[in-house]
Amino acid sequence: MTQQSSLDLVQEMHRLIEAAGSKQILLRAIGGLAVEIHNKNKHPLFQREFADLDFCIPLKQRRDFEAFMPEMGYTAHRQFNLLNGDQRQIYYHTLTGMKVDIFVGHFEMCHKIPLEDRLAADPITIPLAELFFSKAQIVELNRKDAFDLASILLNNQTGESDHETINLKILAQLGSADWGLYKTTSINLDKIEKMLTSHQIPLNEDECAVVMGRIHDIRRTFAEMPKPIAWQLRDRVGARVKWYIEVEEVQR
Repeated sequence: MTQQSSLDLVQEMHRLIEAAGSKQILLRAIGGLAVEIHNKNKHPLFQREFADLDFCIPLKQRRDFEAFMPEMGYTAHRQFNLLNGDQRQIYYHTLTGMKVDIFVGHFEMCHKIPLEDRLAADPITIPLAELFFSKAQIVELNRKDAFDLASILLNNQTGESDHETINLKILAQLGSADWGLYKTTSINLDKIEKMLTSHQIPLNEDECAVVMGRIHDIRRTFAEMPKPIAWQLRDRVGARVKWYIEVEEVQR
């Protein structure tokens, strides 16, 4: 199958989310297109082309979703889904070959981010706190992912709710439960700061100040969050022991 340019991914994303909703399936976008949905002012620095779609569904709706996708014109990656279907699934648009990556119940790459009970918080994407973590958890952060993080931080306030807000309570909850996630996120916040000050992320002075302020809010949240005994013990070991999952590319 060869991908064609005729499929409008934003339109297709909304079509799938709305059709799933009509069947009481909580389908929510994740990945770069989800970040772009929250680029409310359409800042040109962060706009780019997208090649595929990424979503998350609740584990409890897995079977309904598996019946739903063929109705919407998608073919399952049978071998991958058979082996991994309770955690991750892959589908291809029947006409264009466009890939759809589905995370089931949680997002897991370098770190695991639970989502099962949080998908109703935003009508289109996973909640902003988890969307932030889905980018901040990348151990080998590349330029595209760094720009996605900067976009999330510039376009969305920090606070204690989920509405157009990076929920600091959720950051504290997940960071407190997973030292590795906290560690990788902290490293990547340092990287974003350095990229801003060296103009590798070319925001203007006011925009840089906004992003820096929100980084400060997240760092303060991490400093003040509860740190269980297991977290403290792992912190003593530090980076001497690998704290993240090795990510393998999925073969088509």
